[in-house]
Parts: sequence; C-alpha cells; structure tokens
Amino acid sequence: QVQLVESGGGLVQAGESLRLSCAASRSISSVFSMGWHRQAPGKQRELVAGITSDITSGDNANYADSVKGRFTISKDNDKNTLYLQMNSLKPEDTAVYYCNVFNRGVVYWGQGTQVTVSS
Repeated sequence: QVQLVESGGGLVQAGESLRLSCAASRSISSVFSMGWHRQAPGKQRELVAGITSDITSGDNANYADSVKGRFTISKDNDKNTLYLQMNSLKPEDTAVYYCNVFNRGVVYWGQGTQVTVSS
C-alpha cells in the first residue's frame, strides 16, 4: 500500500507561481507512472501532467494542452517525492489537485490540495 500526501496549494493571484509536492510513503524509483490530476467544481477530474518510467527509455512527461508551457512535472527518487511546478497561473487553474501513482495495475490517490487563483 502506498500513501500519498500533497502539499503546496494555496491562494495566489493570476500570474503567480506555486509548486505542489507529493510525498510517497515508499520508494517511487521503480513506479511505472505518477501524475497530477485536478478537479474543479462542476467538472470531471482531469489529467494535468504525468510522468512514465521505462527501463530503456527513462522518464517521459506529458501534459494537458491547457497547461503546456506553464506546468512542469518532476520527481525526486531520493526523497520519494513528486512535484508539479505551476507558473503563470490562471483563474481557470483553480481546482483541487490530486497526486496519483500507478503501478502493478493499482492506482493510489492522495487527499488533494486546493489551488485557488484570483484574477
């Protein structure tokens, strides 16, 4: 079982930046994929960014079109932590952001952290 704890959310003004962190309770060095999803009021949970690891190709990141060029996903295997750097935030980015881990056919979720961007 993997426990995930998100942090770093808060209230910011449009154009500012935040970095979200997701601390895992165990090693993530061999995890197949990790990512960030978000859910805004009245909307479905959507993928924001993901990172997939492969023995031969290494780590590969992908992003939703709405955040490309503004968000960057990364991880620190030594700290068992996943990050999401969010720059040039927009009011449309307001949502609860969730960290997730997918490995061996099982998906684990954190409790989420609120990001609110004011105009």
